[in-house]
This record gives sequence, structure tokens and C-alpha cells, in this order.
Amino acid sequence: MACRQRGFILGISLLVLSAAAHGQEVPKEQIKGLDEQVQEIKSDVLGIAAELNQLEEKLLYPSNTQVAVFVALAGGETFRLDSVEIQLDGEAVAHHLYSFKELEALRKGGVQRIYTGNVRSGEHDLQVQVIGKSEGGTDFKNSGRFKVAKDVGPKIVEISLAARDITLK
Repeated sequence: MACRQRGFILGISLLVLSAAAHGQEVPKEQIKGLDEQVQEIKSDVLGIAAELNQLEEKLLYPSNTQVAVFVALAGGETFRLDSVEIQLDGEAVAHHLYSFKELEALRKGGVQRIYTGNVRSGEHDLQVQVIGKSEGGTDFKNSGRFKVAKDVGPKIVEISLAARDITLK
């Protein structure tokens, strides 16, 4: 019995060693070729994913009913933005809590798309509520109410935030 176990262990050992030796025989050029193919497939998949996202947006938000709301900080603002809430026709459609990186991007002139949706043509009530801290560290809450006229075709609304004022562009 012990002899059989030794033979079995010896056979398994030889099999493992031969497999390891066989694995070392793969040329480096073949591995590089496989890496290049994998990278090509990854870039193809990313391209297809981007095209699918664009198609999904066109299907979900047709241009004749689409409204997109963007948020930006007014130039030179130093307050800390904590959150923004958007209501359209009395219905909360977007709420966002800002991270440090997002706030830095907005301070550098970045613009955030906070909401995309479908609305019918006509006039709509847009409410914006901003919560943050002033440069001195005191908490503040600011809000604004606007009328937005939606025509046939896409509508883009940019909300410019300041510590004391909210404006539409």
C-alpha cells in the first residue's frame, strides 16, 4: 500500500514538473500578441459601451421633450457647496451631495449635469435649493424659484450658484 502511494505521489510530481516545463516553452512574442489582442478587445468594448449609452439617452430622452439641467459655480466663489436639490413643477427630480473633488472641479470652472428628463412644451416651475458653508464657516441655505419655458427641441438650463444668489443662464 505504501509502495502504491509513493508511486502515485511520484507520478503526480512528474506530471506537475512536466506541466511547469511545458508552460515555460511559450514564446514571449506569443504572449505579447495575446496582450495586444486583449487591449484591442477592451477598447472595442469601451467604444461599444459609449455608443450604447448615447443610443439609450436618445431613446429615453427624445430631443423634442428633453430638458437638461447643469450646475456651475459663479466665478470667484469660495463657499463650500454641500448639496443641491432641484424640483421641477413641484416634484423633486435631483439631489446631489458634493465631494471635495467635485467641489474642486466646479471651482475650476467645471459644469455638472445634475438632471436630464422629459417635459412637455410650455412653462415650468424650477426650484433650486442650495446648502453649504460660507467662507467664514457659517451654515447657509439659499433657494431660488424660476420659470423655464420649454419649446419644441431640447432645452438646456444652467444654474449658476453663488453664496448669496442663484441665477439661470
